[in-house]
Amino acid sequence: MKLTDFAWTRTPKYYWLNDDKIDILTQPKTDLWQRTYYHFQNDNAPVFQINTALKSFSFSVKTDFKDSAVRFDQCGIVMYLNSENWLKASIEYENDTFQHLGSVVTNHGFSDWATTEIDSSQKTMWYRLSRRDQDFCIEHSTDGIYFHQMRICHMHEAYEDVQFGIYACSPEDSSFKASFSEFKFGECLWLPHDGQQPD
Repeated sequence: MKLTDFAWTRTPKYYWLNDDKIDILTQPKTDLWQRTYYHFQNDNAPVFQINTALKSFSFSVKTDFKDSAVRFDQCGIVMYLNSENWLKASIEYENDTFQHLGSVVTNHGFSDWATTEIDSSQKTMWYRLSRRDQDFCIEHSTDGIYFHQMRICHMHEAYEDVQFGIYACSPEDSSFKASFSEFKFGECLWLPHDGQQPD
């Protein structure tokens, strides 16, 4: 993938871009979240994306977040259609014992959050986003080879073109450097369902 084909939805104050890697320095009080449970709306995280009309694809990227050290520091994969329709997957720092590997899906202005606890020593992670029409699969990997499903979801507004890429943010009063590399884009690696047939 050519990172020069990507565009900022919101440009961070500090970032460093070369042919195959980008570093982002997060700013305090930045986040992506809409309403659910907390009721507030935060929509100011930097998002770096590319557009496609393909109805079937997979996109993966490696994240490095060794400097994350404050609650909710995060960086990962994103598909940001607009402020009320998007998904993201990342590790959110919690404390020096554990952090949350999770994903958020936002449809029509309401976010959910699905997580599992992992050890805080994990400071790199690969993510893969796959599309089949309006349905999406999010996976993670600790080595970039073997991926494990995090969730399958439906995006109500993903009719035609979609934009996908990376994001990084620090919802509390903190800042850290997030690094992204090993960008890959190609045929859909999420295999067609071979079980019960559609109704």
